Amino acid sequence: METKILVHLATGFEEIEAITLIDVLRRANLDVRSVSVTGALHVTGAHNIPVVADQLFEEADYSKTTMIILPGGMPGTSNLMNHKGLTEELIKFNSNKKNIAAICAAPMILGSLGMLQGRDAACYPGFESKLTGARIHQDPVVKDGHIITSRGVGTALDFALEIVGLLKGKSIASDLKSALVIS
Repeated sequence: METKILVHLATGFEEIEAITLIDVLRRANLDVRSVSVTGALHVTGAHNIPVVADQLFEEADYSKTTMIILPGGMPGTSNLMNHKGLTEELIKFNSNKKNIAAICAAPMILGSLGMLQGRDAACYPGFESKLTGARIHQDPVVKDGHIITSRGVGTALDFALEIVGLLKGKSIASDLKSALVIS
């Protein structure tokens, strides 16, 4: 199966997290697409930066998708959580043990759906109580099975590189880290 990754954008998303993920994953030659859940391709982030998504949620083919990624930010995370179609896809992905990644406040979506019960996870400080049943960690990135979580803007590069390592191998992630001059 082709590796297709969908990064979901809702009004109020954290721009650095979403754009960093898309950029780094594309540098690793992964097929990553941004998906708007707003009904329009133009989506405005939490800091009023407009972004044009690659496609609308209604156009996305989840049967050919390898990974769902959720950037954080507010109210972006709440807007993602309130999107019925997206939460249905997340539930299917989790049931099939397909890869899911969430950063910043977005792990609370997984917590609200019961996906973090008994799992190790990380999130933006202050959102820990929203990760129902999770074992909370302060590490920049936490992987537990098919779910990867991360803490926020300052961990976005580590988060993206963890995903590259998972999908393309640690060697490619390491080479990319060097090319990006990340210490």
